[in-house]
Amino acid sequence: MKNPLSLALLAILALGVAPAAFAQERTLSYDTATEQTVLVVQRVQPAVVNINTERIVRQQGQDPFDQFLNEFFGRSVPRGGGGEQRRGSQSLGSGFVVSADGYIITNEHVVERASDLKISVSFPDGTTYDAKYIAGERQSDLALLKIEPKGGQPLPFIDLAKPSPNYLGQTVLALGNPLGYTSSVSRGILSAKEREVQVEDVRYKKLLQTDTAINPGNSGGPLVDLAGRLCGVNSVRLSFTPNRQPVQGIGFAIPADVVSAKFDQFRKAGESRRSDGLAGGGGGSKPPSEATAGSAAWKYFGLEFQSVSNDLAKLFGLPVESGVLISDVDIAGPARKEGVKRGFVVYRVGRTEVTEPRDVEKALSGVKPGQEIDFVVGLPSGSIPGVRGGQQTATITLLARDPSKAAK
Repeated sequence: MKNPLSLALLAILALGVAPAAFAQERTLSYDTATEQTVLVVQRVQPAVVNINTERIVRQQGQDPFDQFLNEFFGRSVPRGGGGEQRRGSQSLGSGFVVSADGYIITNEHVVERASDLKISVSFPDGTTYDAKYIAGERQSDLALLKIEPKGGQPLPFIDLAKPSPNYLGQTVLALGNPLGYTSSVSRGILSAKEREVQVEDVRYKKLLQTDTAINPGNSGGPLVDLAGRLCGVNSVRLSFTPNRQPVQGIGFAIPADVVSAKFDQFRKAGESRRSDGLAGGGGGSKPPSEATAGSAAWKYFGLEFQSVSNDLAKLFGLPVESGVLISDVDIAGPARKEGVKRGFVVYRVGRTEVTEPRDVEKALSGVKPGQEIDFVVGLPSGSIPGVRGGQQTATITLLARDPSKAAK
């Protein structure tokens, strides 16, 4: 009895078809449209949005926070030079819809600079919406936005109630808008879980690690498995080792279970503000965090502070034990009116030397509306061309405002 393989070859030869041609025919018949990756992208991508700002700003040189955060977070920022700059619509990052009625998850660092910005989101089909900031926090690096669907039509969304099991080694896809290239997809594996990453003064815990390419602009976009289920939210990429050696293939995402819990928390916070008659970030403006809004520095002067970490000290050319960094300024506050900007360093409040935000709060305990307080302010490296950080200080007298006029 002849071998079945021999019979098959004889049949092919009898038909006048060469084995090579037979193999080629089999290859050409492969349908790429049925690949699991293709099907998942087609299903998930309609829910992924690009987050933009619409603003025109005037500033001296590059914003120091943009320069620093660009090394860690997926953010595309312009290179600053000396003199005045005007900046129009700018892509900040990505996000994705998590409910048919228009709630959107993104990273807090994507929208944290939006106190005086208008936030808009655009879908892959080109449809654009104005978005409202509902709530967010730096500790989790998550934020919640809201849009109103046009015509009352339900929006495509990624279901937070059906997360991925997140097995090590499983294939994952990162969707977003890196470097302004909309609707991009990258593929990799889930490399590790329960990672911790320190960025500035915040330690992010329980992160997922992946070798999927996460570039500036990917931040806030979804990381999904091959069933289209949410693994996490792309957040941080490691660009350099502590000794400034370049790194590739190490990115981090916030796990889906954390995202789901924060979504419920943020949505309830937004509903509570509306029931109290407070604006929930109307028109896209971002209210201060609860911690900031409750501080004396914010209530009376419109200032938010953070510690000067080792990385920030190196960046700004400052001694690490010296001063506190201004991380946010209320656009309607006394400090902003006197020309105080983000990135400035405060060394003394009244007669008190300050090295931590809590020192500022102690110095301002008992302050009254209408009271004048002296702030000794230094300029970080690069804030003003030709002036080195720590070499120039100025005493700025600020008049404490009525706390009821502070941004909510």
